[in-house]
Amino acid sequence: MDTQTILFSACVLLGLAAAGGIVMALLRVGARTNPPHWIALLHGFIAAAGLTLLAYVTIFAHVPDLAEIGLLAFVLAAAGGVWLNLARHQKGQLIPNSIMLVHAAVALAGFALLLLAVL
Repeated sequence: MDTQTILFSACVLLGLAAAGGIVMALLRVGARTNPPHWIALLHGFIAAAGLTLLAYVTIFAHVPDLAEIGLLAFVLAAAGGVWLNLARHQKGQLIPNSIMLVHAAVALAGFALLLLAVL
């Protein structure tokens, strides 16, 4: 596969993960409860697949600088997502809205940077 195809595939996967994230955020804020574990796991696995593709293409091919910065944002968002899941969700504690919003904002910034790099 060429670089653009891999970047596009990463965009699709990360876009799907973002859709799942929006569903989870709406469940968390609207129902005042954590989303089901299966949605959180699916969100994480799809995001990890997109992140892996983005990291692979960034390491082994020349990509625009915006994609590299986007990768950094996604790594930070992933770290926050792992913390949200392991430190709160798995223990049955409510996920703090403020931290959830920071996680979403960092991921959204990474997604916007990646889209700008692909377009």
